[in-house]
Amino acid sequence: MKFENILEEIDGFGPFQIALIILLCTPRLVLPCHFLLNNFIAALPPHRCDISALHAGGLFGNLTQEQRLTVSVPLRENGEPKSCEMFAEPQFQLLDNGSNAADLPTVQCQNGWVYDNSSFTSTLATEWDLVCDRKSLTKTTSTIFFFGVMIGSIVFGFLCDKYGRKNTLLASYVMAIVFGFSSAFANSFILFAVLRFLTGFGLTGISINSIVLSIEWVDTSHRSFIGVIGSLSWSAGNMLLAGFAFLVNDWRTLIMTVTAPLGFAVLTWWWIPESARWLLANGRVEQAQFYLEQCSKFNKRQKLSSKLKMEAQSSMKSLEKQEKNYTYLHLIKTPEMRRLTLLTGIVWYGVASTYYGISLNISGFGLDMYLTHFIYAAIEVPAKVMVYCFLNIVGRRGCQAGTLLLTGICIAINIFIPEGLWHLRAVVAILGKGLSEASFTTVFLYTTELYPTVIRQNGLGYTNFMSRLGVSVAPLVLMLEDVWTVLPQIIICSVAIISGLMSLLLPETLNKRLPETIDDVEKPRKNDISSHSVETSGVLLELKSTTETKQ
Repeated sequence: MKFENILEEIDGFGPFQIALIILLCTPRLVLPCHFLLNNFIAALPPHRCDISALHAGGLFGNLTQEQRLTVSVPLRENGEPKSCEMFAEPQFQLLDNGSNAADLPTVQCQNGWVYDNSSFTSTLATEWDLVCDRKSLTKTTSTIFFFGVMIGSIVFGFLCDKYGRKNTLLASYVMAIVFGFSSAFANSFILFAVLRFLTGFGLTGISINSIVLSIEWVDTSHRSFIGVIGSLSWSAGNMLLAGFAFLVNDWRTLIMTVTAPLGFAVLTWWWIPESARWLLANGRVEQAQFYLEQCSKFNKRQKLSSKLKMEAQSSMKSLEKQEKNYTYLHLIKTPEMRRLTLLTGIVWYGVASTYYGISLNISGFGLDMYLTHFIYAAIEVPAKVMVYCFLNIVGRRGCQAGTLLLTGICIAINIFIPEGLWHLRAVVAILGKGLSEASFTTVFLYTTELYPTVIRQNGLGYTNFMSRLGVSVAPLVLMLEDVWTVLPQIIICSVAIISGLMSLLLPETLNKRLPETIDDVEKPRKNDISSHSVETSGVLLELKSTTETKQ
C-alpha cells in the first residue's frame, strides 16, 4: 500500500501532526521520571547505629551526645561514625585521647539506625531499613521495575498490533496511574516491589505507542524531525525529575508527583487519532477514511480524492488475501526478518545498557546528585539537535553506528583519566551521556522505519524487551566495581562498540517509504524519493485506466 500517496494529498506534516505531538508530550514527560526515579527514592543517606536504648538504660550518665557516640560507635578513617557497626559494650576509656579503638570488639547494629535527613525526609532505605546487609534491595527495586517494563514490551507489542495503538495507549495510561499511585501507599517492601513491577508494565505501552503513532502519521521527509523533536519530551521530563526530587524529599510524595501528569494525559487521549496506516493494514478502511478526512480538514486540505480512495480500497483487496493474525513468530519466519530481528535486538541491548550504565552512575564527579542528574539530562537537548542535523546527511545507519562508537570511545578515555582530575572525567562522562542519548533517539526512529506496519509494534515490543534486558543488567554491571574498579567501564565500553559495529549491517532507511508488509522487507526495495515518485505515477495511471475501462 502506498500510504505516502495519501499523506501527500492531505499534508503529511501539518497542524494535525503537530497537535498529535503536543498531545503525546505529557505522557512522555512522565516516562523518564519513573525510569530514573530509583536514583532518588532509593537513595542511601548517611546513617549510624541507634544508641538511644543505651541512653535509656542510664549507661551514659551526663555524657554529651558527641561523647556518647565516641564510646558507642567506631569511627572510619575520615572521622565519621561507621554505618553498620557498634561496640559490643560502651568503651568509656575512649574518652581518653590516648586510647586506641582498633582492636575493640564490635557487633552489628542492635537497635536500628539513625539517618541523616538533611537531604531526604524519607527514602526506601529509611522506610524499611534497607542498609548494611540489606542495601542491595534498594537496587533490586530498579531491576524489578525494569523487569516489568521488559514483560510489558512483549505484551503491549502484541496487543498494539492486534487491537490498535489508541486503545492500548488508554490501557497503559490507566494501569500506570493506578499502580503508580498505589505504590506510593505500599506498607511493605514486597508490596511496593510488586506495584513497581506493574507500574513499569503499564508505562511500556506509553513508550512504544507514542513514538509509533507519531511516525505513522507523518510523511517520509519529516519522519526524522518528528522522531527527534518528539523525543525532547524525554529530556524535559528528565530535567524536571531533578527539580522534583530536589523540592520533594519524601519518596511517597515524589512518586505521586511524577505520576500525577498522567491524569491530564487521560483527558487528552480523546483527541488522539488511531493510526490510519494500521487501520488500512488491518482492513478497516472506513475508520481509516474517517481519520484521514479529519487530518485533511485539520490541515485545511480538500477531502480525499476519488482516485486515492480507490487506491486504498484496491490495496485492501490484496491485503485481505494475506494473513492478518501476526505474532512474534513472524519476526523469525523469513530470512530477512530473522536477520533484522537479530541485529536490532543486539543494537537495542547495547544502546540501553550503555545509556543506563551512564545515567545510573550520578556520583563520583565532585557534584551533588541533583546537579549531576540535571546536567546529564540537559546535555541530551543539544545531543538530539545534533543527531537531527546528521540523520538526513549521513543517514540513520551512520548516526546509529557513529553515536554508539563515540560513546564507547568516551568511556574508554575515562578509564585512563586519573580520578584526581574529576573535572576532566566529568566533562568526558557528560559528553558520553549526550552521545548515548543521541544513539537512543536514533534507534527509536530507525527501528520504526525498519519494521513493516503489520508487525511494527511486535518488532518494537521485542526490541524494547531487549533494551530492558540491557537496563536490568546495567545495575549489576556497576556492582562489579567491587571486584575491579574499572571492570564496569570496560564492559559498558565493549558493549557500546560491539553494538555500534552490528548496526552497520542494517539497511539504510533514509528517504525510503515505510514497509507495510513482510514482503516489503523480504524483497529488494527501491524506495528512495525518485523511484517512489515514479511508482506513484504508475499506480495512479493504472487506476485511471481501470476506471475508464469500467466506464
